[in-house]
This record gives sequence, structure tokens and C-alpha cells, in this order.
Amino acid sequence: MNRVELVGVLIERKAQRFTPAGVPVVECLIRHQSEQLEAGSPRRVECEIQAIALGATAQWLQAATPGAALHLTGFLAARSRNSKQPRLHVTTIEFVEGKQNGKILQEEG
Repeated sequence: MNRVELVGVLIERKAQRFTPAGVPVVECLIRHQSEQLEAGSPRRVECEIQAIALGATAQWLQAATPGAALHLTGFLAARSRNSKQPRLHVTTIEFVEGKQNGKILQEEG
């Protein structure tokens, strides 16, 4: 199983580019901060993770402005054949303000 779900803030986004097949690609950097329980004790967690999105997901990421809060799901894969550093491959984006891949989400209340 390789599934990642992460809430964070977009801190850096590169310009959209295209693969040789014409598929949109956007790379970005996400900052995550939360409090997690570890061995029964609270722990403050902070990290930055490189992420990449392709296709329609890349177009939605391109529309996000730095500082936007995002809920991302995807999977981890090596950055390249030469670098085994993990990178999040984003498959869905939920804008915490209430949009997911362009659709308005129902607000719970």
C-alpha cells in the first residue's frame, strides 16, 4: 500500500510545463505542521515535502497561489532514477476553502 494524505500550505510552485506527450506538469513544495500522538505523547510535527502533479491535477495546482491551504492525496515515488529521495505524486487536491478538483464541496455543519 502506498497512499499519502497530507494537509499543508503551498510555499513554492514552479511554472507549469508539459511532457513530450503534451501532459501538463507542475512541481511544488508543501509545508505541513500538525500535532500527532507518538507512544502516547503529543509530538509537534513540521516538514516540507516536494510534490508533483500531472494532467488535470496539475492545472488545479497551477491555479493555487502560494500560501493556499491544501488537502492532498497521492503516493510516494523516487524523484528520479538517480535520486531515491521520495516525492509526493498528487492525485487529488482539495482546496481547504471548499473546492476539490474544481468542484464545490458540501460544508459540514
